[in-house]
Amino acid sequence: MNPRRSWMPLAAVAVTLVLWASAFVAIRHLGHTFSPGGLSLGRLLVGALALGLVLATRGSGRPGPRLPGKRDWPGLVGIGLLWFGLYNVALNAGERRIDAGTSAMLIQLSPVLVAVLAAVFLREKATPLLGIGLLVALGGVAVISFSTSGASHRDPLGVLLCLVSAAAYAVALVLQKPLVGRLSALQVTWAACTVGAVACLPFAGQLVSDARSASTGDLLWVVYLGLFPTAVAFTTYAYALSQMGAANLAVTTYLVPPITVLMGWLVLDETPPTMAYVGGVLCLVGVSVARHKPRRPSTPLAEGLAEARP
Repeated sequence: MNPRRSWMPLAAVAVTLVLWASAFVAIRHLGHTFSPGGLSLGRLLVGALALGLVLATRGSGRPGPRLPGKRDWPGLVGIGLLWFGLYNVALNAGERRIDAGTSAMLIQLSPVLVAVLAAVFLREKATPLLGIGLLVALGGVAVISFSTSGASHRDPLGVLLCLVSAAAYAVALVLQKPLVGRLSALQVTWAACTVGAVACLPFAGQLVSDARSASTGDLLWVVYLGLFPTAVAFTTYAYALSQMGAANLAVTTYLVPPITVLMGWLVLDETPPTMAYVGGVLCLVGVSVARHKPRRPSTPLAEGLAEARP
């Protein structure tokens, strides 16, 4: 990498972390105005449109980027359905039940799931630490599940929905890693976002109904979600994944929950239950243990997939 541009991956990571943290807060804010499916469709339509315009502009006056080949499309469709479709709908539904900070903590379980998938599908050696880390992380999830509450009731369904998002995210990341080596970050993000938007079209009626009753401020929040946490942040993350060591990138994303908690307190005047912090710490400890590996040569793809995280 050109030394003059060595700061760019770090800047991309910083942008990603702040924008993704803000997304948890925005989704929580819009939870009682927009349905989970309607919010997903609105966000993805804005994101796909913005990314498409950028791609069209970049292609003007210079050779265009390589078009996705036949071997690229199964991965792109998988990412679109899982990360942009299922992830968004499940997370939107989950955040109607639990606060933004707790949701962000639960999504951090995905690196452990990635490590498990790498062991199963990429023939990565499953070490005892992987099993121990998984158990510790699941213990953290259990603590969060029993600590989350609304006014006076626990809501494990909200926890389960966030875990569905984490699982969809983990599988999508396994599909994304090889693609960013062949296609630009912008191409991958636009194609997957467009697939996700198409998959969410059955929610078009809900989106129209929600938008009619929403305030101007809430409509602007939906546009914000599409432009920044979706179009910008997913592109900057894909770029960072193509430029940085996956292990270093994975560690930085642990900053998303504390940033989310701070934003949630400032914007929504809410914080996770006290025991949810304990569960969140257990999740992060479990992830750290599961990701620890003896230093030995391994294939770049397997190493990246075992340790990467959006």
